[in-house]
Amino acid sequence: MTPRLDSALLNYIVEHNLRPGDQLPSLTELSAQLNINVGKLREQLEVARALGLVDVRPRTGIRFREYDFLPALRLSLLFALALDKSYFIAFTELRNHLEVAFWHEAVARLTDADKAALGELCQRAWQKLNNQPFIQIPHQEHRKFHMGIFAHLDNPFVKGLLEAYWEAYEAVELNTYADLAYWQEAWTYHEKILKHILENDPEAALQAFIEHTQLLRHRNGASAPANDVFRNTTQRKKMRQG
Repeated sequence: MTPRLDSALLNYIVEHNLRPGDQLPSLTELSAQLNINVGKLREQLEVARALGLVDVRPRTGIRFREYDFLPALRLSLLFALALDKSYFIAFTELRNHLEVAFWHEAVARLTDADKAALGELCQRAWQKLNNQPFIQIPHQEHRKFHMGIFAHLDNPFVKGLLEAYWEAYEAVELNTYADLAYWQEAWTYHEKILKHILENDPEAALQAFIEHTQLLRHRNGASAPANDVFRNTTQRKKMRQG
């Protein structure tokens, strides 16, 4: 039995079995069909758009989008971080456990091309870190390396949660400030992870990942008061983001 949603608009999409890219009727037409006033439908449309469920454009009208867990999760997570940045620590723990739980399945799906791409990310990261005197933070490479390992995982909820972690990472500005030694150690671990993957030893790669996750915990000072976790910049070296 299909659950009823507290939205006439979303119920319409489900009941009419719309596929991604399908166009919905105008709000005026929907109002007549559903016997709901246009103002109420407009409110439901804004919610659906915020959740990433529909696109609304002047020429193409309202179109149903392919389901993506990330928009709804991002909205809630960024709101939580606006309230209290220490929520990032709790979400990081969730992300770490997820990556451990799905590690073997994700690594088993990697292709030779995927592994080569991970190697290229490592090379680019080291080029940025060794680009004296204009050192750059290899943040995009960092995000792509981790998400690249899970690129073929067939679970939209896990992938949405993992992507949301990087949205949060940027929201608390961990992508802009860091000690150079942290990034050097992080990419040493990335190379170690990749080495074990190339050796077809996913368990050793997982152990290297687990060790790698401890770096951020020490960097943030997880035992420090919540309000100070992301403000301790006195021992950090500011680097231009790449």
